[in-house]
Amino acid sequence: MTAELVRGQNHPLSRHRVEIRVSAGTPVLAGAALGDDRGLLDGPGSLAHPGAPRVPGLEVPGAAAARHAFAVDLDEVPAAVHRVGVVLALPPGGPARFGAVAAPHVAVAAPDGAELAGYTLTGLDAETAVVAVELYRRQGAWKVRAVGQGYADGLAALLTDHGLSAPAAADLAAEAHTAAGSGPVDPAPVPGSPGSPYSAAPAGTGSVPAPPPVPAPAASATPTPPTAPLAAAPQEPVPGPVPPPPPADPGSGPDGPPTISYAHPRRSRTDAPPAPAPQAPPALPGEPPRPVAGDATGWTMDERLYNQVWGMFEDLARSVSAYRGAADHAETRMDRELDEALADPLGRLGGSGDGAREKARARRDDLVGRARAVLDRDLAQLTAESEVVEPALPAAFARWDNPVWHAHRIPAEAPLALRLGDLHLPECPGLRIPMLVRFPLERGLWIDNGRTGSEAAMAADTAPLRRAAMDMAVAHAVRLLAVHPAGRFSVHVIDAAGAGADALAPLVRAGVLAAPPAAGAAGVTETLARLTRRVDLVQMAVRAGAPEDLPPDLDTAEQLLIVHDFPHGFDDRAVTRLRYLADEGPAVGVHLLMVADRDESSAYGPLLDPLWRSLMRLSPVPDNHLADPWVGHAWTFEASFPPPGSRVLDQVLDRIVEARGGRGA
Repeated sequence: MTAELVRGQNHPLSRHRVEIRVSAGTPVLAGAALGDDRGLLDGPGSLAHPGAPRVPGLEVPGAAAARHAFAVDLDEVPAAVHRVGVVLALPPGGPARFGAVAAPHVAVAAPDGAELAGYTLTGLDAETAVVAVELYRRQGAWKVRAVGQGYADGLAALLTDHGLSAPAAADLAAEAHTAAGSGPVDPAPVPGSPGSPYSAAPAGTGSVPAPPPVPAPAASATPTPPTAPLAAAPQEPVPGPVPPPPPADPGSGPDGPPTISYAHPRRSRTDAPPAPAPQAPPALPGEPPRPVAGDATGWTMDERLYNQVWGMFEDLARSVSAYRGAADHAETRMDRELDEALADPLGRLGGSGDGAREKARARRDDLVGRARAVLDRDLAQLTAESEVVEPALPAAFARWDNPVWHAHRIPAEAPLALRLGDLHLPECPGLRIPMLVRFPLERGLWIDNGRTGSEAAMAADTAPLRRAAMDMAVAHAVRLLAVHPAGRFSVHVIDAAGAGADALAPLVRAGVLAAPPAAGAAGVTETLARLTRRVDLVQMAVRAGAPEDLPPDLDTAEQLLIVHDFPHGFDDRAVTRLRYLADEGPAVGVHLLMVADRDESSAYGPLLDPLWRSLMRLSPVPDNHLADPWVGHAWTFEASFPPPGSRVLDQVLDRIVEARGGRGA
């Protein structure tokens, strides 16, 4: 199904021939900006617009229209082009700003007509030109990113920001607007119609789909960098239906038309631009720059901190990679020098051989020592940054011993990301990088409570290991409940044998579960049937564009299903439903958290291999099972637990209950 993007999110493109579809509430000019790896234009010829619609790989429409559809062949795009931005602008004589019309929607579709990704540009106000989405290269592959970067000063300001001089940008913008106004203002051909580049339906029957019912967060004028590697960079699909936009405001006066709000119904927004990123105090001469929390790019402080944390991850990965490379080079050089010294029989028999060996080892030690000094310098800087950033993290990103939990209040918006634990490397075990994953989760989680997962698990007793795994699952459930608005997140539990009752006691006692933990085969069947029905109904509603037609008894909140001691209590039909939830649930807001030992389900053979592969494996004990594809490091993961003896979970649960209006509410 279509991936509905939010601002800054990216999505991989499986096709290199795609179609760009634009649907707006008023005629708009559609163009394409071909930029380098920094997004800068090489000159006026790098913009495809109605006055010069053709550039290598694409041709944009020749007039302003409320709907556009044009093909892009990424294989034909020049090698020097790394970004293809889809530009929308209001022509002269039309509405004065995007905030006065319905939010535009841009979709990227495959040649067969199936939409791959879509983005609704909500939150625009005074802007008259906007970079809606961009197709960009990353590591040889093409992706689409929702940008939503608007410009109140129009197309000329957009072009200036992308590298053109002010006079050239003004001339090019005037040429584009003049050409757009001279052509017919009719909708462009749509898929399935005779003039469409691709034909997905009989001629005359196709149409550009209306914007999907689930809008994206407010647009911004700040570009968002690509997500760092490791542990999946989630493509946030539609999390399920949300309330419709607010109705028209009748207070605009009896003589004027009503003012319609196109703001995202679940996100607040002010008209003020984002506050500038914090600036570090000046460093003393000869000292490295002093770190400051939130100095990365981003529209909100949470987004800045998220990007800063992954920047720290990248810096640590690069520094350790450089050190390991230098150490390997030193060892290889020493081996070569020793081979040369021992190749001479006279050297082996005389004292010169011993001297050559000592010199080779000394050179090796010198090279490794210098590399280690550079690494220690980088680690000191990263440690200082971590000491500043860690206390500033919001609750969704914070450790359980962070003071932020003592003053935590249930938020009004869903979180940007979640902390699953910490990551570190053997060269610097004391430097922990928070492992953050975007929310909604793209894939389920699996907490491995078996003894075969790692050396630490092999050394652990079975009972404490299983209890630690269940405590970890409960901590994740409490965090998810605490960082979502009241009533917008529900937790279900399957504990067929009742073995997790002690660990689940805080959740049961607080009354925050959607239902008592399901026990026995009947409880397993009933819970899975209820959640499977929810997935089916929401999928049908989203595809039909009618979320308001969902049954009134359906819980539209995000859902988390904790499954303990799988496959106890599961028959073949229950296993099939569980696999269905793992595959289809995340796209419609149903997330899976398995607490299980894979060996206990070995009787199913390879039938369950796709299930385990679809889940992100975590361990309640330290384990170096997470490998990033960027530099090949094996990162050690450590789970996040409340401090021993702490009542932080109970305190947070009390606040959740208070926000809900009482226990069981």
